[in-house]
Amino acid sequence: MPTAPFHARARVAMLPFLLPLALAGCDESALAPPGGGDGGVAALAPQGSGVAAAPGAAGPRPTAEEAARFVDKADAELKRYWTQAQRAAWINENFITDDTDAASATAEEATMEYLSRTIPEAARFDGMQLPDDVARKLKLLKLASVLPAPRDAQKRAELATLAVEMKSAYGKGKYCPERLAGTAKPCLALDELSRILAESRNEKELREAWLGWHAIAPAIKPKFSRYVELGNEGAREIGFADLSALWKAGYDMSGEEFEKDTDRLWEQVKPLYEQLHCYARTKLHDRYGEAVPAAGPIPAHLLGNMWAQEWSNIYPTLEPFPGQQSLDVTRKLKEKKLDEKAMVRIGEAFFTSLGMEPLPQTFWERSLFKKPADRDVVCHASAWDLTYGGDLRIKMCIEINEEDLYTIHHELGHD
Repeated sequence: MPTAPFHARARVAMLPFLLPLALAGCDESALAPPGGGDGGVAALAPQGSGVAAAPGAAGPRPTAEEAARFVDKADAELKRYWTQAQRAAWINENFITDDTDAASATAEEATMEYLSRTIPEAARFDGMQLPDDVARKLKLLKLASVLPAPRDAQKRAELATLAVEMKSAYGKGKYCPERLAGTAKPCLALDELSRILAESRNEKELREAWLGWHAIAPAIKPKFSRYVELGNEGAREIGFADLSALWKAGYDMSGEEFEKDTDRLWEQVKPLYEQLHCYARTKLHDRYGEAVPAAGPIPAHLLGNMWAQEWSNIYPTLEPFPGQQSLDVTRKLKEKKLDEKAMVRIGEAFFTSLGMEPLPQTFWERSLFKKPADRDVVCHASAWDLTYGGDLRIKMCIEINEEDLYTIHHELGHD
């Protein structure tokens, strides 16, 4: 059975990053495990399969052969629905217009409708002794939707539209500072603002870039709140307490076990985490003074990345042994005058060195490597297999730097 689209899984993985980042420092009281407190999420509903029973009167007990036919049919149909949705999403993310938004939402809604019917139907095979492969496919089917929609057609259409509208708003988001009004280029896109965070060491300029980009969020917030509300409703209809319970159910352990394992891992890295943040806070305070408080959150705009998720861009500030030669990957890439495709070739060479097959020719013909000058696109890097049959692609607005070289390797790891 095909798994959820790579870019869909990436969106889910990104959701935690909507929360404040870089909250830790020297003061241990400022630290908390990711998610905080008791997690605030409900465990998987205590039903045998975690999926609500299909409506209707009970009929004859199904057979293992029926279960096998059911999952084979679902496998083929879901591949067809996901392929249609992938094609529409690819066009939408590469050509953001009202029309492509509508086409993508329609394809997403069709997939949602199919899963909202098919997942409850699978519940009739619960408790049966089945071949391992059939049982596994049934489980994967029940976890197939990362964003389950309510059965109500109007709510389902609303959820699909919200998902596409938020993605497009993210792709089109720009900051238009007053100082650029009336100029040939009055607005700055995400890649330009990210470059400021990576290269500037002027605190006011960094703050303006960070706040300017995040100013697109207030308009998205009510849409996101409704998106969560409808997603939770859809999750409950297929037997889960909420979306978080569904997402935690895909790791071959219960949701409670997943949380405990996360807490266990957190406690292992917490001492190193505290020391690194204490060191970074001290170095940043040396450079920016009172802009960096002695305790509490480290200001995210000073960490060299729009999401504060990796700090390689501020290495010169954090350098532990000044004057000692260090590896400057960005400088080397630019000295070699590599273009975007050459960067991706480096990533491909890494994987072929491990014995993997080279990327198909269609990958090089159909991927997006460079931000177009004439249209809005969703620049957030993502990996795709549009047909689940080898139509591999990445979509990425590559900059010639170390950070994007790392991201290229990450995305090719999906492909």
